[in-house]
Amino acid sequence: MTQGRSGPYDSPDYGVGTPAGDVYEWFQRGMKLLQEGSPAAAAALLERAAEAEPESRSVREALARAQFNSRQYAEAADSFRLIVDANPADDYAYFGLGLALWRTGDMEAAQEPLAIAVAMSPDQRHYVSALKSVRATLQARRDM
Repeated sequence: MTQGRSGPYDSPDYGVGTPAGDVYEWFQRGMKLLQEGSPAAAAALLERAAEAEPESRSVREALARAQFNSRQYAEAADSFRLIVDANPADDYAYFGLGLALWRTGDMEAAQEPLAIAVAMSPDQRHYVSALKSVRATLQARRDM
């Protein structure tokens, strides 16, 4: 490899397709990609980090956010569900799960995690707003 010409997947210490660096570096690069508006690229890198460190809540949350922002809603729901299962006191994970389910079109399933998020943090206006929207949609469907 020549200086300055290596890419993130060009390390002699890793196999083809494995990002260079360690899990922390993958996480940092994934977060930077997410912040720079490249959620699909972030999700790809963060998936590798989550495979290597499946118990890392910060990696899992970043992956879920990247999946959601790249419109991988079913995958984001799965990632948020893993966080909820590991830490049932995480209101943000419930909120993310509810939003991801909402985006998959499963309003019925979205309602419960959003209600839990609101119950845990009623001062979070975006939680309340999302729950109201889901409930209004469900009511409108029933009224049809």
